[in-house]
Amino acid sequence: MVEVTIDLFSRGRMQLDPHFMKEGAILASRDDPTPTIERLDASIHNAVIDHPAGTFLWDTGSHPNAADGYWPDALYNLVEQDDAAEHELDDDLAELGYDLDDIDYVIQSHLHHDHAGGLTYFEGTDIPVIVHEQELKFAYYNGATGEDHNPYVVEDFHRDLNWHVLHQDQTSPFEGIEFVRCPGHTPGMVATIVHCDDPGTIIIAGDAAHLEFNYENEHPIGGALIDDKRAWFESVRHLQELEREYDAEHVIFGHDMDQFNRLEGRIA
Repeated sequence: MVEVTIDLFSRGRMQLDPHFMKEGAILASRDDPTPTIERLDASIHNAVIDHPAGTFLWDTGSHPNAADGYWPDALYNLVEQDDAAEHELDDDLAELGYDLDDIDYVIQSHLHHDHAGGLTYFEGTDIPVIVHEQELKFAYYNGATGEDHNPYVVEDFHRDLNWHVLHQDQTSPFEGIEFVRCPGHTPGMVATIVHCDDPGTIIIAGDAAHLEFNYENEHPIGGALIDDKRAWFESVRHLQELEREYDAEHVIFGHDMDQFNRLEGRIA
């Protein structure tokens, strides 16, 4: 356990088809052959972890110009964030009392468009950007070829950045912080586990499970957002085992608006 604070803060919200969040969310039937489908709101949030080794920023959110042509039209048509310009990273950090210069490390859970767009703020700096080897390789390959239709925007991460690459599936390079590779959503998706003096262990699952519903019911995400379904189930069950082992206080999910509204602010 380590003396640490964690602040969970908003970077906006996306609107997208519910099938992306819950596989088979709405199904046509004999009784209702043409069901109504409405897009749902998905939270985009980051966290600041203030730790004896330094101040960590977990994920960086969307690029501020996401709605102004930075995201490709085909992507934005499916996944809309109309408030990205209202969530400049430096402004959102300032509301917590931090400056960009206060950030000592960036943790990238993965490199999708709604998680890595803020890397632009760290271009040309020596701030380590922590990412898994499998994620960096897959993101570059997918960004260059588009073969898997995964939502990477290569401009997010093809920058002058100080990459600090994780190679193991589970590692603890800082006291009280573990990084656990959780493939499924992407090959290099990483959960961050923080063992706090108070209130105890916090598991930041990120997009290893988008919603509490996915995690509690082992109900997968859908569409192009799942890279490997078998790996997704294995990762969720591994996190559940770690939650029990550590008697975790919270498991933080990647896009659960209801959970974010309950927990926004200081969680440790």
